[in-house]
Amino acid sequence: MAFSSRFVRSKAVLSFLRPCRQLHSTPKSTADVTVISPVKGRRRLPTWWSSSLLPLAIAASATSFAYLNLSHPSISESSALDSRDITIGGKDSTEAVVKGEYKEVPKELITQLKTILEDNLTTDYDERYFHGKPQNSFHKAVNVPDVVVFPRSEEEVSKILKSCNEYKVPIVPYGGATSIEGHTLAPKGGVCIDMSLMKRVKALHVDDMDVVVEPGIGWLELNEYLEEYGLFFPLDPGPGASIGGMCATRCSGSLAVRYGTMRDNVISLKVVLPNGDVVKTASRARKSAAGYDLTRLMIGSEGTLGVITEITLRLQKIPQHSVVAVCNFPTVKDAADVAIATMMSGIQVSRVELLDEVQIRAINMANGKNLTEAPTLMFEFIGTEAYTREQTQIVQQIASKHNGSDFMFAEEPEAKKELWKIRKEALWACYAMAPGHEAMITDVCVPLSHLAELISISKKELDASSLLCTVIAHAGDGNFHTCIMFDPSNEDQRREAERLNHFMVHSALSMDGTCTGEHGVGTGKMKYLEKELGIEALQTMKRIKKTLDPNDIMNPGKLIPPHLYLWSTFKYKTADASNCIRLLVSKW
Repeated sequence: MAFSSRFVRSKAVLSFLRPCRQLHSTPKSTADVTVISPVKGRRRLPTWWSSSLLPLAIAASATSFAYLNLSHPSISESSALDSRDITIGGKDSTEAVVKGEYKEVPKELITQLKTILEDNLTTDYDERYFHGKPQNSFHKAVNVPDVVVFPRSEEEVSKILKSCNEYKVPIVPYGGATSIEGHTLAPKGGVCIDMSLMKRVKALHVDDMDVVVEPGIGWLELNEYLEEYGLFFPLDPGPGASIGGMCATRCSGSLAVRYGTMRDNVISLKVVLPNGDVVKTASRARKSAAGYDLTRLMIGSEGTLGVITEITLRLQKIPQHSVVAVCNFPTVKDAADVAIATMMSGIQVSRVELLDEVQIRAINMANGKNLTEAPTLMFEFIGTEAYTREQTQIVQQIASKHNGSDFMFAEEPEAKKELWKIRKEALWACYAMAPGHEAMITDVCVPLSHLAELISISKKELDASSLLCTVIAHAGDGNFHTCIMFDPSNEDQRREAERLNHFMVHSALSMDGTCTGEHGVGTGKMKYLEKELGIEALQTMKRIKKTLDPNDIMNPGKLIPPHLYLWSTFKYKTADASNCIRLLVSKW
C-alpha cells in the first residue's frame, strides 16, 4: 500500500519525532522499503564533517516528510484503492470487520449508570451482541458495547453523556437499527444508548400542522397516531425506522420527490451534547433567520455530535384521493427516461419508483406473484379525484412514447396498499431469492438529467457479474439502489460486490452526484467523502466535531474518515520538525 509504505519511510527518516497513532491498516513488510546497506571498508568520516551537515540532513528529512504528508494519494482515489489492503472496514475495504482501540469501561462508571438508570441497564452478552451487530447490514466490528442503557427521559440522557464524557468512554446512539452502513457498530466498545423507551408524542398542534415527539417513536407508529386527525408525516424509509434515527441519517424515502427529505421536514430539535448540555436548535416557527442553523447541523450528524432527545416535525394533510399506476418497459433506460420526462412535464407526482426485471423476479419468487418480469415504473398521484385521473392519463401518454406497455392503475385502497407492499418488501424478496447471502446495498444519487445514463452503465456492469444484483430507484429525484447479494463466507464474491459498489459510486461522483442519497455515511461510505467533498470540507467537519466533542466519545469511527485524523497528525508533526530545524540551525 503506497500510503502505508510512505508512512513507514517517513517514520524511519524522522524517528526523533513522537510516534503517531497508527491507522488501522495492515502495514507492508519491510521488503517494500529501500534499505541501503553499509559498504565494507568505507572510510570513516571526520566527526566535524558529519556534525556540520547534521542540520542540513535534518532539513532535507523534514522537507521529505512534509512532501510525503502533503502529496500522499487520497485513500478515496479509485486508482489507488484497487491495489491496496485497506483494513479499516467498510464497502471499500478488503476486510469487512471494523477495528477499533478497546478500553475497558471503568467500574465506577457502571456504578454511576446504575444509579441514574436503576434497572434500565444491561451487561448481558447476548443483548450487547445484538446491539453491536446491525440488523440489516453486512458490516461488523471487532468489539461490541460493554453496556447497553435504556434512558427514559432527556434528563437521564444528559446525566449518561456527562458521566461517559468524564471517563472518556465511547457512546453509540441506537434507534430502530434499520441503518445499513454500520452506524450502530461499537468498534471501541463503550456504552450503547438505546432510545426505544423514549417514544412519546409530547404535543400535537393540529392547527399548525406540527408535532413534537421523542426520538424512539417509529414513523409508522406516528402515522397511526396522526391518522384520526387527518394528518401524516410524509417520510417513509424502511419499516422499523425511528424518528431519531431518521434525523441522524438525514433519510428520505419514496415520498421525498414530493415532500423533501428529513432536512426539509424537521422544524427544530433538542440535542444533548457530550458534556451533558441540552441545546434547543430553533423555535417552532415555520421559518427563522435567527443565527446559525443548528437544526440542519444535527440532521445527518449520525450521532457524532450529540444525542437527539426531541423532534418537532412538519406534518401534511392526508391526500383526498390518490392513484397508483404501474407500467413496464423493455429496458431500464426507457423507464428512467419516462421518470425524467414526467418530472420535466411539471406533473406533481408523489412517488416515482423503478424496479428492474431481476427485482420483479425476486418479488414473484418470494410472494408467489405473477408480475411481468420487466423493468417497471410505479407512480403515485395525489389530489382531487379529477386531478389524479388527469395526471395519470398524461403520464400514460408519456410512457407510450418511450416503449411503455401494460399501463395499469389502481384507486381502491386495498389494491394500492398491495402494490406499495411489493415495493416496501423488495429487500426481503432479495434475501428469499438468495438464502444465506448478505446484501451490499448501494445508494448513489445524481442530478436527474444523468439518471438514465448512470442506471444504464450500472445495469450493464451488474448484468455481466456472476452475483445476483437488483436495481431499485427513487427515479423522481435521481436516487437509486442496487442490492448486491453475496455469500459472506466467499471472499471472491465479497470482493466482486465491493468492485461493483465502487464502480457505481465513482460513476455517480463523475456526474457530480453523491455516494449516499439517503442511507448516510456510517463506516461504509467514509472512503468516498474526500473525493466527493474535498479535504477542506472534511477538515471543517472535523473542527466542528472537535469543538463539540473534544474527547471523541460520540459514535467514534463514523462519518469522519480515519485518514483525516492521520493527516492532521502528520501536519502537526511537520510543524514540530520545522521548529526543530530552526533550533538546530540557530545553535549551529
